[in-house]
Amino acid sequence: MAILHPSHPATAGLLLALLLSSCTESKDAVIPTPTPTPAVTNSETRDFAQYTELQWSDEFSGSGALDPAKWDYNTGNNNGWGNQELEVYTTSTDNVNQTGGNLVIQPIRQGTSPNYTYTSGRVLTKGRKDFQYGRIDVRAKLPKTQGIWPAIWMLGSDIDTNNWPKCGEIDIMELRGQKPTEILTTMHYADNGGSHQQSGIDAVKLPNNASFADDFHVFSVVRSQDQTRFYLDGQQYYALTKSNISQYPYPFNNNFFVVLNVAVGGNFLGNPDATTTFPQQMLVDYVRFYQYKS
Repeated sequence: MAILHPSHPATAGLLLALLLSSCTESKDAVIPTPTPTPAVTNSETRDFAQYTELQWSDEFSGSGALDPAKWDYNTGNNNGWGNQELEVYTTSTDNVNQTGGNLVIQPIRQGTSPNYTYTSGRVLTKGRKDFQYGRIDVRAKLPKTQGIWPAIWMLGSDIDTNNWPKCGEIDIMELRGQKPTEILTTMHYADNGGSHQQSGIDAVKLPNNASFADDFHVFSVVRSQDQTRFYLDGQQYYALTKSNISQYPYPFNNNFFVVLNVAVGGNFLGNPDATTTFPQQMLVDYVRFYQYKS
């Protein structure tokens, strides 16, 4: 094939024709308008009191077993659930039931010393209801005694395909039963290699060092884009933002489900001993999810 030199007349004509063709095509082309990315509902950060639109709740006004449209159960021991816990979770109404307008989660000691066994309850909204941005309130009264571990918490809804800790965990409230005057809040996540990291706050207390076993209190988490805030009876005590852990993946903008349980024993708080008393109960008055009015 012959190669035309740039100065050859035929080459000049060919270049002109190509330029005219290009200009004509550009003039007639229709450039599509970009579709704006829709804003995620309630992604903005708002004041606690602005979350007024109730989107989901359970008031536990029934009796007996929980509403299966709202709650599922974890069962068994699962090798101590990663913490060397002693309890076996069941679906029995002896361990989980609705009574007097409350959800009752009751660990039970069975057998005789020194070979006690323990049953308890762990319920979750996984597969029923996922939560993203908004405010979750849980009004509860907590148990107290050595070796009893009540918790109100959340796990990333993608845990089955994005294993812990990469899916994220939000511990709204945990209490060591032998320290009934203080709770703690912890956020669990992974570093870039998938290893466990955490941030949080310990020793959150009530006025006058009151016990969380003496009355009901409202434990709240408010989630917005890149920020998670925690409240006790409407007063903020802790927050984590994406910038706080900017060196790691931030899973807390994703969907999460709620978990309520009472564990027995384990590495976190130690096992029951001679001072431990039964029966013990965590009473939950309600779980409510609010968003602000858009």
